Amino acid sequence: MTDPMPAGSFTQEQITALFIDAAREGDLNLLNQFLDAGMTIDAQDSRGYTPLIVATYNGRIDAARLLLERGANPNQQDSKGATALSGVAFKGNPDLARLLLKHNATIDLPNHVGRTPLMFAVMFGRHEMARFLANHGANPDLKDAEGVSARDMAESQNHHELFAPAAKQAQDERA
Repeated sequence: MTDPMPAGSFTQEQITALFIDAAREGDLNLLNQFLDAGMTIDAQDSRGYTPLIVATYNGRIDAARLLLERGANPNQQDSKGATALSGVAFKGNPDLARLLLKHNATIDLPNHVGRTPLMFAVMFGRHEMARFLANHGANPDLKDAEGVSARDMAESQNHHELFAPAAKQAQDERA
């Protein structure tokens, strides 16, 4: 039987993994302990994931709030160029999107192939999220690397109403 690793013998990769796991689990106490000990708030793992990206993707709003209030960068990108808002748009969580925008997340920041959070919302049928992002200034006409916009995606899915003006949406909903 081998002895457990002595204290202080963890690699930086292992420490970062533990920090990111605390965010994934929403463990506020452990997140605070890491940060109070001097952990870099935007530490990234091998895929470029940060505690904020992981917390938001997993719906951990309290952990996300803590990280943002302690200075996490809402626009940090992972190795594919995705941000916390990209993951939140994919998952369809307007409360987390609202929190990120309140902390200056860039609404139209594209990933490495030009896809914006709005495009992810449309691609994955998160219509409430798509409307939320559009109502908060996301541009439905930006094009990705393939020359396709969120508006194009919505129209190809027969969801022409997603980006209709608010008055027209209200009228259509009453009809």
